[in-house]
Order: sequence, then C-alpha cells, then structure tokens
Amino acid sequence: MSDIVEIDNDGIEQVSMHQYTEKAYLDYSMYVILDRALPHIGDGLKPVQRRIVYAMSELGLKATAKFKKSARTVGDVIGKFHPHGDSAAYEAMVLMAQDFSYRYPLVDGQGNWGSPDDPKSFAAMRYTESRLTAYAEVLLGELGQGTVDWVPNFDGTMDEPSVLPAQVPNVLLNGTTGIAVGMATDIPPHNLREVVSAAVHLLESPRATLEELCEFVQAPDFPTEAEIITPREDIRALYATGRGGLRMRAVWEREGSDIIVRALPYQVSGSRVLEQIAAQMQARKLPMVADLRDESDHENPTRLVIVPRSNRVDGEALMSHLFATTDLEKTYRVNLNMIGTDGRPAVKSLDRILREWLAFRTATVRRRLEYRLERVLKRLHILEGYLIAYLNIDEVIHIIRTEDKPKVALIARFGLSDPQAESILELKLRNLAKLEEMKIRGEQDELAAERDSLQLILGSDARLKTLIRKELQAAAEQYGDERRSPLKSRDEARAFSELELMSADPITVVLSEKGWIRAAKGHEVESASLSYKSGDAFKLDARGRSNQPTVILDSTGRAYTLASHNLPSARGQGEPVTGRINPPSGATFEGLLLADEQQRFLLASDAGYGFVAVYSDLQTKNRAGKGVLSLPKGGRVLQPSPVPAENAGAWVAALSNEGRLLVFPLADLPQLARGKGNKILGIPSARVQAREEFLVTVQVINEAQSLVIQAGKRHLTLKFTELEHYRGERGRRGNKLPRGFQKVDGMRVE
Repeated sequence: MSDIVEIDNDGIEQVSMHQYTEKAYLDYSMYVILDRALPHIGDGLKPVQRRIVYAMSELGLKATAKFKKSARTVGDVIGKFHPHGDSAAYEAMVLMAQDFSYRYPLVDGQGNWGSPDDPKSFAAMRYTESRLTAYAEVLLGELGQGTVDWVPNFDGTMDEPSVLPAQVPNVLLNGTTGIAVGMATDIPPHNLREVVSAAVHLLESPRATLEELCEFVQAPDFPTEAEIITPREDIRALYATGRGGLRMRAVWEREGSDIIVRALPYQVSGSRVLEQIAAQMQARKLPMVADLRDESDHENPTRLVIVPRSNRVDGEALMSHLFATTDLEKTYRVNLNMIGTDGRPAVKSLDRILREWLAFRTATVRRRLEYRLERVLKRLHILEGYLIAYLNIDEVIHIIRTEDKPKVALIARFGLSDPQAESILELKLRNLAKLEEMKIRGEQDELAAERDSLQLILGSDARLKTLIRKELQAAAEQYGDERRSPLKSRDEARAFSELELMSADPITVVLSEKGWIRAAKGHEVESASLSYKSGDAFKLDARGRSNQPTVILDSTGRAYTLASHNLPSARGQGEPVTGRINPPSGATFEGLLLADEQQRFLLASDAGYGFVAVYSDLQTKNRAGKGVLSLPKGGRVLQPSPVPAENAGAWVAALSNEGRLLVFPLADLPQLARGKGNKILGIPSARVQAREEFLVTVQVINEAQSLVIQAGKRHLTLKFTELEHYRGERGRRGNKLPRGFQKVDGMRVE
C-alpha cells in the first residue's frame, strides 16, 4: 500500500479512496484480533475479561468480600475501561462464573448464572450478585508489585494493566473461543496440576521435547466427567501443530435393564439430546427403545434414562448408534491461536506455549523481585537517615525549629541525601522524639537479610528457577484438583443400518408360479391356500425374519436379493418380483431362501452337479443379480437345501426321476461362492439333455432323520438305518428304489 499523502493548498490531507478503505479495514481487523477475540498468552484473558477481573479487584470484590450487584461491576467496567456495550461485558462475566463452562471459574456468583442445559439462561445483571473466586488471586496477587505495564484506558483518563501477572499458564487452564477477522481461536481447558507439572519439567529441563511434555499433559480436561475418546497419537499431533479436533463421549451404565447416561460432553444440553432421541423414536428409527425420561436433580446433575423394549436389546449397539446420531458424542475443534509476548497472533504448539509463558513468568518474577529490592534499598537508605537523626536527636530538633531551610541545613550538617532529609522532616517532632535505636536496627537487619536474599536470587538463574518452580507447585497444590474428563480408547460409533433398525418379526415369503411375491406375518401360514390370480398358483415359500434378506434363484442360475421388510403384504396378491429385479428374458424363478448370513445351502442342478454355498455369498445389491450356479447343457436349477452348521454326521441324499437314490457324506462336496460344483449323482449328459433322466431333488439328512419319498399318492419312509443299501461314493449312479417308486415326484426330510 502506498503511503503517499497529498496536501492541497488549504493544508488538507487528501488520500485516495482505496488507500483509505484498505487502511481502515486493516486497522479494524487488527483491533478485533488484538482487543476483542484472542487471549494473551500471559494471563489467558481477552481484554474484556481482563478489565472485568481488574475492575472487580479495584472494587474490593475479593473471594472473602461480600457479594455485590453485578450491574455495579459491569457499570464500573464500562465506565472506566471497556469501550463496548454492557451486554457484551456481562456475557463475558457470566462465562467466567459458570463452572460448567470454565474449568477454574474466576467469578463467584449468586443468582441464576445459567444452567448446563442452557448456558444462556442466566438472569439479567440487576438480579445477580458477584465477587471474585479464590482462583482469581493467581492473576491478581502480584498486581501492585511492579509486575505490570500500565497503559491508558479507552478514553485516556486513567491507566489499566496491559496483561495481568498470572502465576499459572491460565491460557491453557480455562481455554477460550473467539472469532476474529480471518482467524479463530479454540483453546480447550486443561488440568492445573498437569499443566504445572509440564511447566516445572520444562523449567528444569529446557531441552525437553513435546513427547516428554505430553507425558504430563496427556489431553485437555473439560469441566465434565464425559470421556475423551480421541486416540493418544491424534492428541499428540494436535499439540505438535496447535490444530486438530477432539471427540468426547457421554458416560453411561446399566441399571437393571435401563440405560443411565450420567455425564454429557462439554456444553451439551441434556434436553437437546432427549429431543434428538425422541425424534428418532417418533420416526420409528429406534424400535428397540420403549421410553425416555430425564431424572436429573441437584444430587445428580445429569441422569438421562433410556428404557429398552426388552432385556434382549444390545445396550452397547444401541448406545453406539446414539453416539453416532446424537450429541451424546461430540467433536470439538482445537486451534491454539493466541497473542504471544511479541504482541502478534500465532497458532502455537504445546511446548512453544509453555516455553513462551515461562519466559513471561520469569520476566514477571524478575520484575517483582527487582521492584521489591528497590523498595528495600530505599527503606534501608531512609532508616540510615533515621538512625543519624536518632543519634543526634537534640541537634536535629534544634535545626528544625530554628532554621528557615532545615532540609539544606540537615544535609549540610549530617551529610544526608535529599530523600533522607525529606523523610526526617515528614516525621512530626513528637514522632521524631519517639525514634528507638532497637526498632531501627531491627528493621535494618530484617531488610538487609531480605536484600541479600533478593540479590542472591536475582544474581543466579538457578535460584530464580527454583523460586518460580516452588511458586508454581504451591499454586497447583492450592488450586489444583484431580482430572475430571477420563481418557478412554473406544471403537468408532456406528449408526444402525436401515436393516438393523427393522424389527425381527417372523415372516413367510411366498412366491407364485407367475413370479408374484408377498410376505405374510408369522410361520403358521398355509402358503398354498392363499388367494392367487387366475391362472397363477403357489410355487415356493421360505420362512425367516423380517430383518433377513430374501434371495431368489432363477432358472439361469443367477441369484437376486430383496429386502424382506418392505415386501408387499400377503393380505393382497403381492406384486411382480420383476418390478424389483431385472432377470434375463424368459427366466423363471426356481429357488427361494430366507436365512441368517452364515447359513449354508446345498445348491445343485438337476444335471447332477452341486456345491455348498454360504448365504452371504448369494447376496448382491445388483438388480441384475449375480451368476451363482453354472448349469450344464439341459440342466435346470433345483430348490436349494439347508445345510446344518456342523458337517459331521451330515449326509447328502440325491434322487433321480427314475428312482435312483444315492447317499454320501456332505463333507465330500466343496464349499464354493459360485460355479458348477462337483458331481453328485452320475447321470449321462446325453440323457440330461434329452430330459430322459435328471435329479428330482437333493436333500441334506442326519442320522436322526428319515427320508419320505413320494411317487403319485404313494409314500415310502426310509429311516437312516435303512439307507445302507443306497450309500456310495459321490458321483456314482446310485441304487434303484423298490418297485412302485421307479417314477418319483419328490422327497422330503422328516
């Protein structure tokens, strides 16, 4: 930007509009950054907060004083120090008084200062009373000890402290948020003892690494018992860069079947959480929750009760869903942006913050000691004058009474300095006469010892460090407490899928010959007796639960998946399945399955080939399905047969249309995701192609079951012990059933 200022003939400055605008904007921006939004690293306060704390100390509102109307305090702040409105000042004051907002509150208040549920619910300032807390002493204790740079207030009528002489790194302890022009600050609160331990370690080991400091300061510490679940590595990366995010999660426990939430993340409203859960319940997104109530009181500030529908509801899964979908888990932005000791804003790492603050603290302590030393030396000098006056008391009194210019005479007679002579003359004659050598020499000895001690400390960096360390540890001991926010490593919260939110009701899925599908509630449905369209009839059914997907196999060996919960009701005649899937032209539906993900099925073609497949492998999101069973020439798909969880003791029974039965161990068949499979029953391929001989059915049987073979109206029941004749190796021709069962219609397991 050009700084050329033109002056016209009348002596008036002329600046171009763009220069004026640019300068005005930059000035405003810097003002917002330095005087409104960002805290100072020294005391961790924004200007308005600093002015409030200072004004309250000036009004005598210490922790031991009586409460005073907040309006009086705010009026004093506005009148003397703060250039903005009373509401802005009062809001800043309220924030410092809320124990749920500030980890270590600076203001102690009577009246309604807001509730954790609604921090902005505080009363008007004429209804609240306030004073400073004991903790505020760490900011104000050294105020009158030469430790502060005084700057003119907004109207230049008086001075105010530029930065308070903080005895602890308050910028990290209470944290702060603020938005400036083009930048923001989000500093989370920390634990006093942890931060002081880190500062002491850095003081003793100036070359300490960030890793070492993170052993002391493992994470922020919020004024809530909710868990910090961000991994340690992420927190270390956050402290290294000064930027990142934190996740907090509510703490809950089981009380009988009820779920009790007893701690919420930082500044999360309990009523808001209940609203969020209730909204899900109304939208039928939480069928497993029966009731919801808030039992919070003075003894239990947070007690939210979630009542599951039954004891069988998985509490962990339910809470994981709520963490993912409500404010029971919250993310906080961290941006360690502050004004440094150089007066410039910057995002700082943890080690840099502590190093810079220790440099500030060291300078403050040195100034305090030098100021005290100066006072001690001045007093010793005055005491020397008093001693001379005492030893020559009569002469001094005579000079004072007789001389027109006693000061000059005293200096000339006793060789006093100007301050010594001045202090003697300031004493009244009767007080002068009361001077005692013992008292003077006693005070001289005390001050001389103090002087030597101060000079010793100021002359040695090691002693100065020791003093700072002791003061830090004393502050931590006096004002520190245990960590409130525990650090826990938790798995990522996962919301329920639409399927998981479905109730697991028993259903029967029915498929007609023409490919119309529907679902009936319960398993006691007579599928064949349902009403069908003219020319249509029952073909297949499958029993399972509404939260299980339905798999359909077509005549080409392709598998399709449908969501069971939204199938049309069996009160009607259903809808064409082709509306939901895209099978090849001319394909018919030959298989219908409804089972758990890990359930296994025996898939086979009537050409005599097959394999075992897991139900999850048959599923697909593709409307066109996926090829599962490869069919030999002339082969067709058979309805799959369920396979027990254990292979041991399971057998395969394969029956051809000519009455050939073969029984062999299930273990002889492979488990595949897709393919043709292995030979089950030996049927010549020419006969299959000519449709002379083919498999009618394949069943899985165990030793406790029987086979029921149907041939027209005749039935033949074969117990497992009677199947010895039909046992053989996989792929053989099998043995023929007795006469009358040479042309069979089907076979079932009982």
